[in-house]
Amino acid sequence: MALLTVENLRKHYGSQTVLDGVSLEVQPGERIGLLGPNGSGKTTLLKILAGLEESDGGSVHLSPDVQLGYLEQQPRFAPDRTVWQEAFSALEHWAALGQEAVQIAHQLSQTTDPAEHRRLAARFDQIHQLLQHHDAYHLDRKVEQVLTGLGFRKDQWEQPVGVLSGGEQNRLMLARLLLGQHDLVLLDEPSNHLDLEMTLWLEEYLANCPAAMILVSHDRYFLDRVTTRIVELLQGKVESYPGNFSAYCRLKAERVLVQRRTYEKQQAAIAKAEEFIRRYFYGQRHAQAEDRRKKLARLQRVEPPREITGPPMSFGQPSRSGDIVLRVEGLSKGFGRTLFRDLSFQILRGQRWGILGPNGSGKTTLLKCLLGQLTPDSGEVELGHGVQVGYFDQHGTQLPEEELVVDAIRPSSGQMEVQQLRDMLGRFGITGDRALQPVRSLSGGERNRVNLARLAALGANFLVLDEPTNHLDLWARQSLEKALQEFPGAVLFVSHDRYFINQVADHLIVLQPDRIRIVEGNYDTYRQMAETVWAETKTSTGQPKAVDTSPAKQKPKTAARRAEQKPRRKRKFPYRKLADLEAEIFQRETRLEELYQLLASPEVYRSGQRVREVQQEIDQHKQALTLLYEHWEEAVELDM
Repeated sequence: MALLTVENLRKHYGSQTVLDGVSLEVQPGERIGLLGPNGSGKTTLLKILAGLEESDGGSVHLSPDVQLGYLEQQPRFAPDRTVWQEAFSALEHWAALGQEAVQIAHQLSQTTDPAEHRRLAARFDQIHQLLQHHDAYHLDRKVEQVLTGLGFRKDQWEQPVGVLSGGEQNRLMLARLLLGQHDLVLLDEPSNHLDLEMTLWLEEYLANCPAAMILVSHDRYFLDRVTTRIVELLQGKVESYPGNFSAYCRLKAERVLVQRRTYEKQQAAIAKAEEFIRRYFYGQRHAQAEDRRKKLARLQRVEPPREITGPPMSFGQPSRSGDIVLRVEGLSKGFGRTLFRDLSFQILRGQRWGILGPNGSGKTTLLKCLLGQLTPDSGEVELGHGVQVGYFDQHGTQLPEEELVVDAIRPSSGQMEVQQLRDMLGRFGITGDRALQPVRSLSGGERNRVNLARLAALGANFLVLDEPTNHLDLWARQSLEKALQEFPGAVLFVSHDRYFINQVADHLIVLQPDRIRIVEGNYDTYRQMAETVWAETKTSTGQPKAVDTSPAKQKPKTAARRAEQKPRRKRKFPYRKLADLEAEIFQRETRLEELYQLLASPEVYRSGQRVREVQQEIDQHKQALTLLYEHWEEAVELDM
């Protein structure tokens, strides 16, 4: 039996149709990802399902006794209550049942009336079964698990809610919802305000949660890991796709291909019929033409393909900089506590570097030190020859609120005509009258795209981007990924979007509490090293082994299971123990980090011959690591 049934739901805002006959069912245990471009009505639909907004037609039927939970966007707490009290409030019903069970047990020990004893015993058994079924005998442990998973330290548990930041209050709302043990939950961007580790924890929690859910998210890894069905909302109507986000992408492409072929075939037939009617309607073949006109009038028209595309973003061809775009040596910065120390690296033209780390690790601080907006405690930052920096601030502070959008992106040189600026905005999806509106009227996604258009108009050859995917929908993110991949200059960015990092980055700066790591590669490379080489190193020093629960991670399989699933591949490399391979990978990775720091030192930097020697050794280690990774993968499959 469906937990929730929606039939022919309609919603209008003035002349704009947001929902136009939406129908869907939610079955027990389903985890539905609700996708659609920004402004398509996803949040409106969730609010109607939660009873927070009225529809203009249709029906929403929630099955009896189904407990519905909704993650609100605006925190609402009593400011004098503590973090623990607010989180535990979701379990007060079960705590009360537990207290009742204690009282009944005491009464059972005192009563001598057989009838009263039977009544109390029946009630005690009923409560016991409820508490056992909902695992409600360990409420404190549940609260600890959720608060810890969402990044609340123990010293914060007794703090008043009023002292929390906005992001922390949003996380506390999520904690309270997760602890509520609802039958159906509605989640609107649940991974907002979460860093990587928290997001990984939430993925695992939701993937193992027995409740049904409808969730909106722009995190493609998150959708892959959690969802069992995708519902696409576009132009007021929904289409359903079985499976997770990756399955949706594949099935959507196949469906669009069929729709396009059918549509184009019918359009060709219609054009041919219309041409025949035009030529012969008033001639000798009038009867045939009239027959075709009548058939055409009765023809059921095929709808155009239901496609969603992002804006055709492009940053153009900026002026060429020197080979070395940025050189950093011995950089340190802290505010009471050290954020990073003795950081050295250099960025070459054409490279794309990502900065990865938990909230509060100093990612934005590092960017501001590199841009000269903050003074480091020590170290040097030097821009290369001919480098022109374009900075994207995640808060959009570079855009003057009262100016028209078309004027807000005009470079200080003022050499671009209005039509050129409008064409530039059009590349980033800002078209028509939106280009002539004041900046303050923009939505979050529009402001983000205008800010990116400003960088393109500036013609910068070194893009420094702080959370550039904020407020962008999935299709705009794909467009930005493609634009950055094709950009000939250098890129340095901060992002929590693992898919974006994986598509864009070829180097990573990983800020960790105990050290900073330079990774030659993307997020997949980082994850591989975290699971193998770095994890082994931590284990050998007594530290806990790192575990990544991201969707791309494959669970280990026994030899029997692998044999059942696919034939064993032939050995390409000579036999070596996994431990020996991982040790060599670690040695070469460590040496690579040393070489990159060496390359950034003044002694090497000033000597062209020495730079070539160091770069040659770097290339040798990179080539060796490529083979070692392949060897390691073969050993995992064939030797375990």
